[in-house]
Amino acid sequence: MPHRRIQDVLRNQRLLHLEPTVTVREAAREMSLRHVAAVLVTEGEDRLDGIFTERDLLDRVVVPGLDPDATPLGKVMTANPATITPSQTVGEALQLMDAKGVRHLPVAVDGRVLGVVSMRDFVADEVAVLDKLHEMETQYAEHMR
Repeated sequence: MPHRRIQDVLRNQRLLHLEPTVTVREAAREMSLRHVAAVLVTEGEDRLDGIFTERDLLDRVVVPGLDPDATPLGKVMTANPATITPSQTVGEALQLMDAKGVRHLPVAVDGRVLGVVSMRDFVADEVAVLDKLHEMETQYAEHMR
């Protein structure tokens, strides 16, 4: 699985783009409504300025006691986040996530964001492969009886 390309992992993305002036409360509301864990902070939808995640909400807003109604995303986002391209591998993404200490990576080409991959994406795919292997083993065992 680590040699699989990122483009094979991206599917049915529900990207949420918000401007840096949007408040944390508004961002959290949109994240909840859309069931996403990350916001791409952009000026328009083309230039990625940063990313704001559930972890940022906890570590940079809740714990320090900032007012989510008065705090703009631009103040608490991860600015200039690391990105990965669709042609890179899952293994490269995992190495970059580990090195940067992040769980979400924007996928971009020439500065244009195409999606976001998360640790959860990789785990879900691994579980699906293990389930398929278990099913095949069960079928084989039944056939051998």
